[in-house]
Amino acid sequence: MRRLYILFLMSLWLPLLAAQNASDPAEVPASQEPALAADAADSMLVRAAAAYGEGRFRQSMELYEAVAAHCGVSAQLYYNLGNACYKSGEIAPAILYYERALRLDPADKDIRFNLELCRSSVVDRIDPLGEFFFSRWYRQLRALLPGNAWAWMSLAFFWLFLLSVAGFFFAKKRGLKKLSFTVGVISIVFAIFTLLYARQLYHRDTDGEEAIVFAPTVTVKSSPDQSGTELFLLHEGTKVRLRSRLGSWSEIELSDGNVGWLETENVVVI
Repeated sequence: MRRLYILFLMSLWLPLLAAQNASDPAEVPASQEPALAADAADSMLVRAAAAYGEGRFRQSMELYEAVAAHCGVSAQLYYNLGNACYKSGEIAPAILYYERALRLDPADKDIRFNLELCRSSVVDRIDPLGEFFFSRWYRQLRALLPGNAWAWMSLAFFWLFLLSVAGFFFAKKRGLKKLSFTVGVISIVFAIFTLLYARQLYHRDTDGEEAIVFAPTVTVKSSPDQSGTELFLLHEGTKVRLRSRLGSWSEIELSDGNVGWLETENVVVI
C-alpha cells in the first residue's frame, strides 16, 4: 500500500516535468521551418549586433527575427529583439519581446527595467485593482523563476520527502524519526507550493492568456460583433488578458477589471 501511495505521488510530478521540458522555448525552435546551421545563425547574430551598434536598428531587428524564426529562442535573443524594436520606434513589438524575455528569465533586472521604460510610452494608463497583500506576495514570489525551474524544485522537494519517509520508517533512534518527520512535512509543503507555481506558469505560457495590443487604436465592444456597444478605446502596447474566443473575436480583461470584446487580429499573444 505504501508503494502504491508513493507511485501515485510521483505520477503528479513527472507529467508536468515532461511538459515543461517539451515546451521550453529555449530548447525548441520558434517555428517548424528548417533550422539554420549553427555557423549561419552565429553569423546573423554578429551581423545583427553590428547593425545595432551602427544605428541600423531596423536591419538589426530583421536579423534577430530571422534567427528567432529558424532557431531556438532565448531570453537574451528576445531582449536584443526588444531593444532593436524600441530603437526602431516599434513600441508594441518591443513590449512583446521584453515580456517574452522576462518569462524566460524573470530575475533579469535589465529586461524588467527596459520593459517598464517601454511601457511609459504607452498611451493607456490603467490602474490595477486593489490587491490583497498575500496575493501580491504570492504573485511576486512566483515571478522570481520560470516555470521549469519551479518544476525541478518541486521534484527536488518531493524526493527529499521520500527520503524523509524512508528515514522515518527505518530509523532506529527516536530523534532521527522526529527529524525525518519534521523534514518530511516541510518538504512536502514546499513541494506542493512549487508544483502549484510550475503548473500556473505552464498554463499561462501554453494557454496564451496574455496579449499585447498591436493596432494603433482599437475599439472594445460589449459583444463580439461590429454592432456591439462601444465601451472604450485601447492603444498599441497595452497588455490585456484573454478570457475567451468566439470566431474572430476575443474577450479581454484589463488590469483594472474592465471587460469587453475586440477582434483577435488586433492583439498578439505573449
